[in-house]
Amino acid sequence: MADEGDKPERPLRSARWFAPDDLRSFGHRSRLMQLGYAEEDFRGKPVIGVLNTWSELNSCHSHFRERAQDVKRGVAQAGGLAVELPAQSVDESFTKPTSMLYRNMLAMETEEMIRSHPLDGVVLMGGCDKTTPGLVMGAISAGVPMLYLPAGPMLRGNYAGKALGSGSDAWKFWDERRAGNISDAEWIGIQGGIARSAGTCMTMGTASTMTAIAEAMGLCLPGASSIPAVDSGHQRMAADCGRRIVGMVREGLTPDRIVTDAAVRNAAIVAMATGCSTNAVVHLIAMARRAGVELTLDDLDALGRTTPLVANVRPAGQDYLMEDFYYAGGLRALMAQIAERLDLSAMTVTGKPLGENLEGARVFNDDVIRPLSNPVYHEGSLAVLRGNLCPDGAVIKPAACDPRFHVHEGPALVFDSYPEMKKAIDDETLDVTPDHILVLRNAGPQGGPGFPEWGMLPIPKALIRKGHRDMLRISDARMSGTSYGACVLHVAPETYVGGPLALLRTGDIVRLDLPARRLDMLVDEAELARRREEWTPPAPRFERGWGWMFSKHVTQADKGCDFDFLERGFGAAAGEPDIF
Repeated sequence: MADEGDKPERPLRSARWFAPDDLRSFGHRSRLMQLGYAEEDFRGKPVIGVLNTWSELNSCHSHFRERAQDVKRGVAQAGGLAVELPAQSVDESFTKPTSMLYRNMLAMETEEMIRSHPLDGVVLMGGCDKTTPGLVMGAISAGVPMLYLPAGPMLRGNYAGKALGSGSDAWKFWDERRAGNISDAEWIGIQGGIARSAGTCMTMGTASTMTAIAEAMGLCLPGASSIPAVDSGHQRMAADCGRRIVGMVREGLTPDRIVTDAAVRNAAIVAMATGCSTNAVVHLIAMARRAGVELTLDDLDALGRTTPLVANVRPAGQDYLMEDFYYAGGLRALMAQIAERLDLSAMTVTGKPLGENLEGARVFNDDVIRPLSNPVYHEGSLAVLRGNLCPDGAVIKPAACDPRFHVHEGPALVFDSYPEMKKAIDDETLDVTPDHILVLRNAGPQGGPGFPEWGMLPIPKALIRKGHRDMLRISDARMSGTSYGACVLHVAPETYVGGPLALLRTGDIVRLDLPARRLDMLVDEAELARRREEWTPPAPRFERGWGWMFSKHVTQADKGCDFDFLERGFGAAAGEPDIF
């Protein structure tokens, strides 16, 4: 950690609430005393907000009640006062239609909660998919010193003596159950064994991707994102977070000094090297734009072409899970392995540059964390496509799909809703071949609504019965980071706003050329113009409330799906609140 002894202490933001000798500050101090604090507990001390996304419906964060106490212990040891504030949990499993509908709500809540309260710095407690970007986006906009505490992955799953990967194996075994190969008793056993401790998915899904991005961006303590949730090291890390945030407040180490062009580029490179979730694209762009960093799909594609995948962790990898990744050295070891590609001068929450944080990092299993000379995949995790189906872009995860689909041409089978698609794929008499291309539309940011994770369309039962387990699928939806297969996602502009996907019809020939980064429907321009004239906008999804606000202001997938009025370029952030 940075040496704090020779640095003058910064004025505390919280002093505006507590220091003046006036009636308003008297009221603030008396209310703290009402909570049981003596004057020596808070006078002149940094007040640290512990923003906790714990919920009884968020299994990823079920250990956060205890971890909040560990953070508070660290804050007290460093001479601060810790106050815990609940933040929206945005759990992935139970929030419907999709947690993505509420990521921006968490970001808004985080920003306004920080701004409106006497907080000198914050520890952000998150991990489940949307909590990382939501908390970070809000805290970047608020601008006070902040440190991210990742929930950590759960232990590897287990059933019948075999390791199970959350999400990834659920999809795999569901296909086998649909094929009639798994009994009821086996299905219940898998159900009980696939997620067996607190923590996030232990595959390199969206949760582990986003916490790795936060660490690579300099927002976590070194190595924090890899520690399993129930490991005792996670408790010690939480206390370290409490101690360190007090130091950051005293140093005035704010997010604008950390989340820079270099930090965002580092985060993108590390994401590619880990086998990241496709959701990283949307969230990383949104986080960067909050910091005033212009990150585009083309930037990410360029990095993906030149960054080898070195983390052999499922689903992009073949054999290992996040627990294995931690034992192999974790994210520090991976970053040390690709250090020549990173900007090691980028500032981090330790008060030191990234390069110093990586000193001494070692790989303990080079099959889990591969050297650059022996990658899992020669390019990075993601590729960005363009073409007349997706003029503003679409994404695919090449390493997680069968190579035979990298160049593929076939007839489209188009569905306008998930129920329509579900009914068809469960019909064993469906007229479909492995060369068909399944298309789901009206599942984007506005059409979904909320950009749901419907993009890993199930393989039709008629093909499952014949042994097929992959086929080309296209949608304007997202998919879970634990998913895999030949899935083209995030087609932009989306169907709902009149994107070209709205013009595609069943039977049209679609061509994917991954090496050329092209996705096109082979329909002549005159016919497309005629279809465009016939297209009519759909009815609004919402007429009031949050959904109405979301629909009016959410940007498209290629822009990060933030609200237009929350991005840095929209206008200056609000100043400090008046206190009278």
